[in-house]
Amino acid sequence: MTTPPPVPPAPPAQPEPLTADEEALIRALPRLIYALPRAIDADMVREQQLPLIEWITLMRLSEAPQRRMRMGELAVACELSLSGMTRIVTVLERRGWVERIRCDADARGLNAVLTDAGLARLERAWPSNLASLRRHFLDHLEGVDLARLARAVQSVAGDA
Repeated sequence: MTTPPPVPPAPPAQPEPLTADEEALIRALPRLIYALPRAIDADMVREQQLPLIEWITLMRLSEAPQRRMRMGELAVACELSLSGMTRIVTVLERRGWVERIRCDADARGLNAVLTDAGLARLERAWPSNLASLRRHFLDHLEGVDLARLARAVQSVAGDA
């Protein structure tokens, strides 16, 4: 007796077409991802002579326990390669805002440590960063449920 061939799986259902609002959002996202950091960076450089990536690096260190992070962890937190992070930390180190010290647990590793001068610089730049964030992004979200939007963005980004 011959066994009948297996039944092929049903083809996947066709996805629903995008609504006009969904398509507008999907088309706007790449522009937002490209334009927002550049606009904030331009404001920070113009007003504070502090590029956004340097601000982010100082901010991440300020939030870390003892204001220190392993270089690899800092690179991940800043969304940079380790070599890119090394270049940024070298600049910040020359300015006296960050120090590199050997890790206690692993003498091969290095920690980046935010200095008091680096924290003071971050605090001086904070109003410009906040104003830029509001001007280029938050002020455009009037009437939007920000808590719900934050949860959705975190979910998409894999943070939830």
